[in-house]
Amino acid sequence: MAQIRSDLGATYIAHGFIGWLFAATGPVAIILSVGVQGGLSEAQIASWIFGVFLVNGLITTLLSWVYRAPLAFFWTIPGTVLVGPALKTLSFPEVIGAFYATGALILLLGATGWVKKLMNAIPMPIVMGMVAGVFLRFGTDLIQALKADAPIAGPMVLTWLALSTFRRVGEILPPIIGALLVGAAASLLSGQFHLAPGGGAALAQPIFTAPQWSWPAMVDLVIPLAITVLVVQNGQGFAVLKAAGHEAPIDSVTFACGIGGLLSAMVGAVSTCLAGPTNAILTSTGERPRHYTAALTTGLLSILFGLFASGFTRLMLAAPKPFIATLAGLAMLRVLQGAFAGTFRGKHTLGGLVSFLVTVSGIGLFNIGAAFWGLVAGYCLSRLLESPDFHAS
Repeated sequence: MAQIRSDLGATYIAHGFIGWLFAATGPVAIILSVGVQGGLSEAQIASWIFGVFLVNGLITTLLSWVYRAPLAFFWTIPGTVLVGPALKTLSFPEVIGAFYATGALILLLGATGWVKKLMNAIPMPIVMGMVAGVFLRFGTDLIQALKADAPIAGPMVLTWLALSTFRRVGEILPPIIGALLVGAAASLLSGQFHLAPGGGAALAQPIFTAPQWSWPAMVDLVIPLAITVLVVQNGQGFAVLKAAGHEAPIDSVTFACGIGGLLSAMVGAVSTCLAGPTNAILTSTGERPRHYTAALTTGLLSILFGLFASGFTRLMLAAPKPFIATLAGLAMLRVLQGAFAGTFRGKHTLGGLVSFLVTVSGIGLFNIGAAFWGLVAGYCLSRLLESPDFHAS
């Protein structure tokens, strides 16, 4: 503890706070959007938010302390988006069963050290084509929100643009947080913020839902979820930390993701991953040996936030739908841009295109969703028509 007190400083506390606040804004709006469109109740959404913050806050605090490195864990955003279409054909208990299976698979890969082989099995452009396909809806929903409610969505977009353009100001007030504040004010002024009286406690009241096992859920979600955790999210997180001079323990991180996924599934929450954007914030400035204290700050704030998830969820769901759609869309813009860049740069681009098109089509076969078939179609076509790319890899 004496070492932590010595290493802790205002810079690291501030970056830890910003890292937590980033997760608590746009990414939470994505959970809200997916949950509402998937027909989940307010209590189920609140339990989801409780799980992803409390469980991952505990893992972040523990591993960052043990390894004395910034290891911030949150939840897979692509995996969250995958759940939306799945809820149209699967029950929530079936989805939770897939969460458990994904956690167990990731745990096994972390324990055996096979994770590197899996990360290299499917070419990244094909994976990113699937990711771009599932993310595309958030971009189009943003445009629809501007059309449906310009008085709320318009100021949010303009604020985001201004803070993104004037980067020195944006470093003090991140664009997504500025958009949140302006959108909240616009919602209040327009009279569209309707907070029902009463409505439940502010403290978290997690819901423990028994999983239901079904083959369609296993095939539809487990492989795509595992890929988003291990290849998309963890791959980005490892790259961010390496660029900042930190060598993350790959097998231990993967094992922790498996444990986190199993614990989160107990309360209906999506799989755990190493958070690339948050770790980028934590390592952006300061002395490298002291970066872990910023992660400890993020972890402790996440635990506290998880305990009050019910009150926050109720507050956010009282806002108009264009507010949530705009906030989620703005949070996803850069991620969507990165997904397209990863799909159409370098090798396997035709496979990536097919993966994207099949995923966007929403086609489902044998009660299995389009994301899985996008990966299958992209991989098979790339093997057939882009075989030199595999040999050159």
